[in-house]
Amino acid sequence: MNLFNCKCKFNNFLTIHLPPPHSSLCNRRTTRFSVRFSSESTHRVKLAESLQSETLKLLEWPAVCQQLSSFTSTSMGYAAAQSARIPVGRTPDESSRLLSQTSAAVAVPRPLDFTGIEDISPIVDASVAGGILSIRELCSVKRTLAAARFLLEQLEEIDFSERYSPLKEILHSCDFLVELEQKIEFCIDCSFSVILDRASEDLEIIRSERKRNMDNLESLLKQLSTQVFQGGGFDRPLVTKRRSRLCVAVRASHRSLLPNSVILDTSSSGSTYFMEPKEAVELNNMEVKLSSSERVEEQTILSLLTSEIAESNMKIKHLLDKILEIDLAFARAAHAQWMGAACPALSPRNCNISQSEHLSINVEGIQHPLLLESSLRNLSTDVSPRSPDLDQGNGIMNFETKSHAHFPVPIDIKIGHGTKVVVISGPNTGGKTASMKTLGLASMMLKAGMYLPAQNKPRLPWFDLILADIGDQQSLEQSLSTFSGHISRLREILEVASRESLVLIDEIGSGTDPSEGVALSESVLQYLKDRVNLAVVTTHYADLTRLKEKDNQFETAATEFSLETLQPTYRILWGSMGESNALNIAKSMGFDERIIERAVLWVNKLRPDKQQEQKGLLYRSLIEERDRLESQAIEAASLHSDIMNIYNEINNETQDLDGREAALIAKETHEIQQEVRTVKNEIQTIVQRFESQLGNVSADEINTLVKKAEAAIASVVEAHQPSKDSLVREIGQSLYTPQVGEQVYVKAFGNKLATVVEEPGNDDTILVQYGKIRVRVGRSSIRPIPPDASSSAANLKTQVQRIRSLRDLGSLSEATKNQQDSYGPVLQTSKNTVDLRGLRVEDASHQLNIAIDSRAPNSVIFVIHGMGSGVVKESALKLLRDHPRVVKFEQESPMNYGCTVAYIK
Repeated sequence: MNLFNCKCKFNNFLTIHLPPPHSSLCNRRTTRFSVRFSSESTHRVKLAESLQSETLKLLEWPAVCQQLSSFTSTSMGYAAAQSARIPVGRTPDESSRLLSQTSAAVAVPRPLDFTGIEDISPIVDASVAGGILSIRELCSVKRTLAAARFLLEQLEEIDFSERYSPLKEILHSCDFLVELEQKIEFCIDCSFSVILDRASEDLEIIRSERKRNMDNLESLLKQLSTQVFQGGGFDRPLVTKRRSRLCVAVRASHRSLLPNSVILDTSSSGSTYFMEPKEAVELNNMEVKLSSSERVEEQTILSLLTSEIAESNMKIKHLLDKILEIDLAFARAAHAQWMGAACPALSPRNCNISQSEHLSINVEGIQHPLLLESSLRNLSTDVSPRSPDLDQGNGIMNFETKSHAHFPVPIDIKIGHGTKVVVISGPNTGGKTASMKTLGLASMMLKAGMYLPAQNKPRLPWFDLILADIGDQQSLEQSLSTFSGHISRLREILEVASRESLVLIDEIGSGTDPSEGVALSESVLQYLKDRVNLAVVTTHYADLTRLKEKDNQFETAATEFSLETLQPTYRILWGSMGESNALNIAKSMGFDERIIERAVLWVNKLRPDKQQEQKGLLYRSLIEERDRLESQAIEAASLHSDIMNIYNEINNETQDLDGREAALIAKETHEIQQEVRTVKNEIQTIVQRFESQLGNVSADEINTLVKKAEAAIASVVEAHQPSKDSLVREIGQSLYTPQVGEQVYVKAFGNKLATVVEEPGNDDTILVQYGKIRVRVGRSSIRPIPPDASSSAANLKTQVQRIRSLRDLGSLSEATKNQQDSYGPVLQTSKNTVDLRGLRVEDASHQLNIAIDSRAPNSVIFVIHGMGSGVVKESALKLLRDHPRVVKFEQESPMNYGCTVAYIK
């Protein structure tokens, strides 16, 4: 259990100053007072630790830690989490450091490999106690040191930025004891668990002598056993070991084959003797001696290595603590990703409050972590895991949960900075106690550096103590009734609570006379508001819910109850006063109607007329207004998201127009320069050939040679000169005036086809439409479609199709008007357009089917089928008419030739 701030405060008084022998009576009295005050402080510290431990059990904190243990990677981390011994910040700075470690672990792109990390604390303790470690234990130390160093190397390989530094700082101050690791590796072969000859010079000499002696001994005994075999003394040559000495097997009837030999052992039947020949006695003695010396030397080496570990025990334990810290940081990160949790923030102190941070506790949509775990387990059959194992080996489980997972119900906790006491009222089984426990667990998780299963950016203050009185405190052994048990625990809580504490009290003042219970409860709450950071209590007393009217340090909250279903919704309504709804709950559970009716009569007598009805009407109206505002907010957010998506698509379509224009200009310039260089080279070649021929011809042939050169140059110039048709086309283009509805090529769009929307203005610009984008361009940047034989037939077909499309548009105009709002703005982008031009009919149908299936509901799709022979178009229109997802479609219009717009259900 971690120490608390209060303990640190009390420890200042634990020093007892003994007076000198000549001190006066006054000094002796001061000493007695210090001893008594120190004793009282020690009692308060122990009481605070005891209450905190009991509170954590009431809040089920050990269960949350066990939940975390599933995501640890080492035995040390698992044991610490299972026993709820995970680090908890003793100050706000420590909790912030733990949170920063968790955030850094969440951001790490790949999990760390903790292979080889073992809990070697018992081994280190054994070395300190004076025992000699075994080879296996020394190898465990060596593997752990190497794995720890590899852990740091993995962290350093990451592309570190500031957000990863909290993890790197953990191991930077550690001594990895590389020299000790190298010594163990030099002396021991951990693969075979043997001490190497090089471990010491004496060991190497002893083993060398032993090997030579053993070779001589085995050679001698093999020779003798062969003689015994040849003499019929045994079935085969057999050399074996008895009583740690090598010997030869021989039949009892043939023992004379080995005269003067020592019988070491006999078989169970007595027919076989195991005899040590006299020639082998000295060699066996030497083997025993050398074997004993080898064991002594090995023990010496193990003892030296053990002493090295004992001397470094503090460094090793410090290193293990840091490894545990990293393991728990990654476990918290994996736990956060498993729950889909959010990183909490510490609320500032009162002196640092800004206007935007008027809430001390601002937690939206938080769920109880244990209830959430049970919900995820219940949904395990309804989820499709991305991997059957832990994701990437780091305990991060990824699930695509289905949309019907609404349990536990998320709650909002919003408490202002000036609020000191919150009174929660409402029906039984409505979630008051669960909400209070959720707040206590959230505060504890924040102190431990864990993410919270909440939405957005939860913010809570740091509490030094979290003290709770929840459940029945009745004790027959201590002769305590329910009320006495509550009062006894409440007295202890009031004794140790500080100005940074969180106090949670369930059903305050219950179990006694209501009038006295209300009086005592109000007095306790008035006492708490001046002595703790925050107190949260649940009650059924209406008088306590009205304390807010007298003092703004009090706040009220109510658990919501549906009067339609007569069931709690488990949501918290802040600023409201809830009712117990005991009669409604009893009625919903099948209570006798006559009893309910009689109880209603009693309630009406005890309360003012129509007060209950007015409060019920007001409550229902507030609920309806809240639901309406939430629905509008969701609708507005959805509409904003759609508009931003359309804006981003349009922006992506238009933002590179200048770049494309510059690319075209650069391409044309490059082609012109290339053509000029070609002309120059050709003319230069003609001139050089003319000059070379000029010296070899007579005077009469010079004129002929000049005319040939001039003709060649003229042909080159004529070949690279624009044709008359192109000149006429350029002149015609300068005089060309497009008509409304006519399609033209627009240079700014990369010579793409666009439709003229308005006649040219006085500023010599023309409004054209490209898809659904309208833009003004200069007259010089457009050119007409060149006429040819094939286009005349196409134009005739275009006119027929235009008439048909106009007729279709007229028939669909009414339907479009009725459904236009549900589809939003009909705007063509690259994402909602499928181009079928140039495809075969089968490929076009397949492509169109895929495009329709991939579109979201209430969306549109632009099908570009072109003019052509009409086969692809007719196939596309037939598919659109028969497809079950297509509500309707609009054929090509004068503004959009060759394109059909389809509306998806």
